[in-house]
Amino acid sequence: MKKIVLSVVLLMVGTTMAFAQKSADIKFDQTTHDFGQFSEANPVVNCTFTFENTGDAPLVIHQAVASCGCTVPEYTKEPVMPGKTGTIKVTYNGSGKYPGHFKKSITLRTNAKTEMVRLYIEGSMKGKDEK
Repeated sequence: MKKIVLSVVLLMVGTTMAFAQKSADIKFDQTTHDFGQFSEANPVVNCTFTFENTGDAPLVIHQAVASCGCTVPEYTKEPVMPGKTGTIKVTYNGSGKYPGHFKKSITLRTNAKTEMVRLYIEGSMKGKDEK
């Protein structure tokens, strides 16, 4: 009888702890940035995405991968505490690329409820002699 009561108590404690797990959550102010038009004479442009940890546990970005070598993401490396903000700075380098419209993605892997998030940048690079 004691073993059954002990087993039930342990099961209840284990279930309660499983539901009490805290988790991080990530919320961006925007997930797409449009650079508009810029000249091939100045082909490097950048933007910053800001996010907030809306969860109740520290948020960690494990990885930020761009869809192309011309796009470089830099992100907050240390854990972002609940209620605090972090940034992802994205630099696009159009040097050696053909003028025209582009759209690139940056894939983030985190410990948040939504483990994978995609950010997008786009714009249109004009040729050096275009006005």
